[in-house]
Amino acid sequence: MERPVRSSHRPPPLGSSSLGPALELDHVSAHYRMPGGRSTGPSRELPLASASLTVEPGELVAVLGPNGSGKSTLVRVLSGLLAPSEGVARLFGVPLGTLSRRDVARNLAVVTQSEEVAFGYTTREVVLMGRAAHQDGWMRARAADLAVANQAMERCDVLDLADRPVAGLSGGEQKRVALARAFAQTPRVLLLDEPTAFLDVRHQIALFDLLEGEARRGLACVVVMHDLNLAAQYASRIVLAKRGRIVAIGSVEEVMTYGRLREVFDSDLYVGVNELTGTRFFLPMRPMAGRAEKT
Repeated sequence: MERPVRSSHRPPPLGSSSLGPALELDHVSAHYRMPGGRSTGPSRELPLASASLTVEPGELVAVLGPNGSGKSTLVRVLSGLLAPSEGVARLFGVPLGTLSRRDVARNLAVVTQSEEVAFGYTTREVVLMGRAAHQDGWMRARAADLAVANQAMERCDVLDLADRPVAGLSGGEQKRVALARAFAQTPRVLLLDEPTAFLDVRHQIALFDLLEGEARRGLACVVVMHDLNLAAQYASRIVLAKRGRIVAIGSVEEVMTYGRLREVFDSDLYVGVNELTGTRFFLPMRPMAGRAEKT
């Protein structure tokens, strides 16, 4: 396959009349290269197969599915870290493969499932790394960069950790530092893979309150998650994935039904409605046979 020609083309600014969807997947399939040049496809199930998805500015889209369903692969393709083997991924209408990493980073931020610990750096230094795409070739932090970084740390509740070495922080604190670095990029698109891992309940709610507020201001946000209850409370749309395929896209009411969830997760889930908020909630249920044996 020919190497794509990279350009300095940048997506139009928010508010431009030419602005379309923030992210698009058009019948995208993707696989990973194995040692020796072998790939995971086509003899085996593809990590991502014939996926089509559109995410508009202002949407908070939750991607749900069991382990191995292709959720993290979806994030890698949307972020430009994994090139599609078929189809095309676009950022504001521009094929991701034609954009430089710098241009992508000026528009899109990603927090992966497992972030590497930045040994030897403080929280402030790690968060300032999110400003790199906006700085000159010498990567010199200006007063404006410091102000953006401080604001990001405050919003993610790590400002009091600014001078602490990241390596000495707890798992939850390190996750919040990674989120602050992503917000310091001032992205138009935010991709999060299991962002609530290691976070306590208070910080989980605080994070999604923050994401919801940013979405109202035009941020396009895609969140891979396992918490069905948080997804039902905050997501504007739900994507269900199974075995590398997107099997359903729609609102909470359309997609998060007993039958659909049972089909995707191969488990029984009680689906109820919170009388205080009107949102759906979900409880895993033991198989009927298991409960009968206990009695």
